[in-house]
Amino acid sequence: MGLFSRKGSKASMDDTKSNASNRASMASSFNGSTRNGILPKRSSAQSTAQLPKPPDPNIDPVAYLRSIHAVRERTKIIFEKAKRNQLNHFTVDLSKFPDTAAYVVSIIKRDFAPDYPSIPPHGRWQHFDVGGRPRVDNLLSSWHSAMPKEERTRRLIDLFLVSVLLDAGAGTKWSYKSKENGRVYTRSEGLAVASLEMFKDGLFSGDASQPHRVDAEGLQKLTVESLAKGLQVSDHNPMSGIDGRAGLLIRLSDALRGNTELFGHEARPGNMLDYLLSRPTSQLGTESMVSVTTLWYVLMEGLSPIWPATRSKIQGVSLGDAWPCSSMPPASSGSEWENIVPFHKLTQWLAYSLMVPMTKVMGIQFTGVELMTGLPEYRNGGLLIDTGLLNLKKEETVRGIDAYNANAKKIGQKGMEVVPMFTPDDDVVVEWRAVTVGFLDELLIEVNRLLGLRGADCLSLAQMLEAGTWKGGRELAEVSRPNTKAPPIMIDSDGTVF
Repeated sequence: MGLFSRKGSKASMDDTKSNASNRASMASSFNGSTRNGILPKRSSAQSTAQLPKPPDPNIDPVAYLRSIHAVRERTKIIFEKAKRNQLNHFTVDLSKFPDTAAYVVSIIKRDFAPDYPSIPPHGRWQHFDVGGRPRVDNLLSSWHSAMPKEERTRRLIDLFLVSVLLDAGAGTKWSYKSKENGRVYTRSEGLAVASLEMFKDGLFSGDASQPHRVDAEGLQKLTVESLAKGLQVSDHNPMSGIDGRAGLLIRLSDALRGNTELFGHEARPGNMLDYLLSRPTSQLGTESMVSVTTLWYVLMEGLSPIWPATRSKIQGVSLGDAWPCSSMPPASSGSEWENIVPFHKLTQWLAYSLMVPMTKVMGIQFTGVELMTGLPEYRNGGLLIDTGLLNLKKEETVRGIDAYNANAKKIGQKGMEVVPMFTPDDDVVVEWRAVTVGFLDELLIEVNRLLGLRGADCLSLAQMLEAGTWKGGRELAEVSRPNTKAPPIMIDSDGTVF
């Protein structure tokens, strides 16, 4: 039960071996029907011990900070301070943790009880199917029945990758009217439907005879204007960060061309499937086995050129979604990495999302899923604030509200349901995100306890994100700020982080 267990329990969050075992056990609950994209149970041969260790930060700090291992290891330093209520920008009320866990459980029970194994892992697939319309299945059915499952999977990887890269916060005013059914969607679901319809129209393909794919040639032809048209962006339907989104996709074109080992001579995201299946560790008997660390390598190395050059750097190398934070140990001479905390939220969101079609269509099993963390974004983090577990300190609240008002004046928008606003690199946001990762790990343990789930029956972290924390954070925002449905802290985003 971790740090927040009832009095008398011997369980402690400091018992790292116990927590690693819990996460491994919970990861193994990616089981059941591949209809929901839930990963099959793993054999004992697929243990965390077989996974490569993280790079040594004292030898290669860049490789370490870009590794999946570093996210939980580095954020834990700040979470330890949160446990002692020693954060720089927030106060922590641990008495609200039971209420937060109970709320998450109530959402999960409402939507899934008693069939908890049917909960799909957090991923883009569900967003495509908003409104109960099986858009991905319909897409699969539209392709020739003789099409090999490998090509079907490549096409879905093409689609999912572009869709996730577009999936930053769209703002409170943007919406999308589906060309297929005339219904209007907003936020992540709206971006999903929009990206699917643009994909079907061939906007991302350079081959008119093969519209249902993504390649470097098609992406190179994109402009801010053509993407805005596809997303139905206008003065009356504004979207936050449209320039940043377009820039990501255009830079993706160069990244695909620049790494034929990962993306093939066609320069398609979907060709990463062939690379993953060619790795020596990707076969166990007749089963296709892929390590999460191998997928992580593809995403981090293959996509590194797309991230803005303004991100944190060490030795001139961009680290991606990793930021200095005052709550981290100060950087010492020759150890500039020590005050940086990595999140790699979009890369993790990509990994979670891409594993689903590879599992459902190809039957691939992934090992090392327990290395993944909860996504440090404003829905999961907003849950912690709206339940009172975290409270922004007064001086930061004033600074954030001043920034909100200044931004509203700049864009000519009258403030409504005013909340503090910060940029992604602000120390407040970095600290908030780091604490979110730690609390999500603890919530997983407590949620499973309250649901009465044990061992292989436990929800995985990805299932809790899908059915509980992300959904719960959004619903609390809708209740707390019904006009804008905005999170309790707004992010002045460029469309490349959130």
